[in-house]
Amino acid sequence: MSWTEEKVEKLKELWGKGNTASQIAEIIGGLSRNAVIGKAHRLNLSAKIKTRSATSNQKFENSVNEKNIRSRRGRKSKFKSLIIEKDFEPENPKQLEELDENCCKWPIGHPDEKSFYFCGRSSLKDFSYCKLHLLYAYQPKGKKEDVADKEDDSEFIEKKIRSA
Repeated sequence: MSWTEEKVEKLKELWGKGNTASQIAEIIGGLSRNAVIGKAHRLNLSAKIKTRSATSNQKFENSVNEKNIRSRRGRKSKFKSLIIEKDFEPENPKQLEELDENCCKWPIGHPDEKSFYFCGRSSLKDFSYCKLHLLYAYQPKGKKEDVADKEDDSEFIEKKIRSA
């Protein structure tokens, strides 16, 4: 099937009205959807207006990006709120046998040493560690944060540890 002048004019007209390639192929007759797309491309006809599926995909991608940004902010702010707190309870050294689900399980020292123990402070709900050790155990995920922020946070955490 070859393209005649009449079919090319009809293609240009229907394409300009916003018909789909499948609709154009059906109207002209004897053509496949791909033949219509190929000819439109060779004629440099303007690109189609965004379809419904493209618009919905864009909305979906935007909503996913917004959720990721919100979750990152939420996670970071959750741990920053722990840093602001000034009162850490004193360490309550415990051996492995003495630990229960409400104790901080942060190891202090090396297991081969006689002075080895676990922190023993009260752990936060749904975590294995106390407020202080959560700051070490759970690092921010995703992109690396600004170096300046990390330095400020680490200095602040070190001060907290010394005072605890």
